[in-house]
Amino acid sequence: MKQKIAVFTGTRAEYGLMYWLMKDIQSDPELHLQLIVSGMHLSPEFGLTWQQIEKDGFPIDEKIEILLSSDSAVGTAKSMGLGVLGFADALARQQPDLLVILGDRFEALAAAQTAMILRIPVFHLHGGEITEGAYDDAIRHAISKLSYLHGTSTEEYRNRVIQLGEDPSRVENVGAIGLDHLKRGTFMTREALSTSLNFALDGPYFLVTYHPVTLSDEPPANSFKNLLAALDEFPDFKIILTYPNADDGGRQIIPLLDDYARQQPDRVLAIPSLGQIRYLSAVKYAAAVIGNSSSGIIEVPAFDVPTVNIGERQKGRLAAKSVLNCSVKKSDIVKTIEQAIDRTYKTPDEIIHNPYGQGDASGRIIKMIKTLQFVPGKKFYDLK
Repeated sequence: MKQKIAVFTGTRAEYGLMYWLMKDIQSDPELHLQLIVSGMHLSPEFGLTWQQIEKDGFPIDEKIEILLSSDSAVGTAKSMGLGVLGFADALARQQPDLLVILGDRFEALAAAQTAMILRIPVFHLHGGEITEGAYDDAIRHAISKLSYLHGTSTEEYRNRVIQLGEDPSRVENVGAIGLDHLKRGTFMTREALSTSLNFALDGPYFLVTYHPVTLSDEPPANSFKNLLAALDEFPDFKIILTYPNADDGGRQIIPLLDDYARQQPDRVLAIPSLGQIRYLSAVKYAAAVIGNSSSGIIEVPAFDVPTVNIGERQKGRLAAKSVLNCSVKKSDIVKTIEQAIDRTYKTPDEIIHNPYGQGDASGRIIKMIKTLQFVPGKKFYDLK
């Protein structure tokens, strides 16, 4: 009998990262893929990205509506409650042998705690990381404690998961799963990307994604206005602006983003979601990736493209030399963008080392799945 492997996805970001893992589960004769979709995927406001999932050849087993039309911490907490209700019914129906969850989203925490109560083992990817500027940090560690298997993106993060009391025999450094696209993905040409977006990419451009910061003193609207003002200092560069995520404060950014694009239609493109192939293709040809997304830390350096990482959201994460940090002040953002496009952070022939692996995570994860021997209840592993 095939092992039933459920994969949870609530955002465009983690879906794109897990694409090749889902393909490998789907094609493996010993495994059966179950797909549970929720969160931003089902929201018209964020592009109805569940449609892209089905277009990619993944049948969706469960769609769980949880997002409220809210932009507050209370709304996020209520969405988590709705998630637990929906995931309880979905997991009871599907009865998976394992649930795979990536990262640190509030939707993922609701899914993980539900699975734990139902005695379904959770395989957590990208645990042990640090992002001091967002409540994602605490959520990530909480998911690790609710999980049975762990695939981390670096050895340092593996050690941190063990420090949380997880048995080393169930924690492996598999590398960052998003890097599998570099070895296995097919990227669009610059011309094809331009045609797909209906937006001329006939010169240098920036790819920009800015998410709300949920813990630090970094008001989303004010910080994003500073970013837009900084971008105005580079009129020769076109801009692709992607929407923020659904954390509280994100909806303050969307109208600012749309207005900015509306005022400069030949220079600025605003888009809810690029999808993984278009996103990575856009990274490949970008002069710089700007904002505070984790992809700027983990995937972008592999393309030898500089990242301008703004503010506190990703504070604490391991980063390559090409990740240039700055505050949310306009002057700091401008200065750091100049450093990025001039490539003054490295020598001309220097090859940037990315600490997040070699692009072979999926095969390692499949091997861990197949050797799973689940025994409900975990002992806390004490460091010697």
